[in-house]
Amino acid sequence: MNTIGNYAPDFEIPGIDQEVYHLGSYLKKYKAIAVVFMGNNSSSVDRYIERLKQIQTDFANQNFTIVGIDSNHRTEPIAESMAVMKEYAQNKGLNFPYLRDPTQDVAKSFKAKVVPTVYLLDSDSIIRYQGCIDDGEKSIEEAKYHHLRDSISAVLSDQRVSKDNIEATGDSIEWRTEN
Repeated sequence: MNTIGNYAPDFEIPGIDQEVYHLGSYLKKYKAIAVVFMGNNSSSVDRYIERLKQIQTDFANQNFTIVGIDSNHRTEPIAESMAVMKEYAQNKGLNFPYLRDPTQDVAKSFKAKVVPTVYLLDSDSIIRYQGCIDDGEKSIEEAKYHHLRDSISAVLSDQRVSKDNIEATGDSIEWRTEN
């Protein structure tokens, strides 16, 4: 579902560093924020991790940050799932916050369906881009279009994002079964 031009849903959820992250606080600090729905057990996410880390490095000094969110359903207690996430983040060398959406409310509010999916927000909390990171599903070498990079550059330059909705492909979010 296209959410371009809508206000991003606010959230307040825990990170692997035991801090609580509130989107409103980020909006005060950054000109652009990429909310990336991701997960520890997704080969699709794994193929993009190095690219996400490089994007964070390349744009960090330009008033930009990535916030990774794992919304996948887990049967273990949250403390255990957070420990697994923390280990994943350390093994992958994540250079951006990695948060847990234990109720899946954040993913539902954003209307995320697959991981990885990116929602690029401006400082007014308007969704300016939604979709995939780039078109190189297997590697950066095969990518011809760098959708997220181009969108970040546009938002940071107060320009219109030209291709603002590119369907994300990847692994389905693991939803909790409703009783």
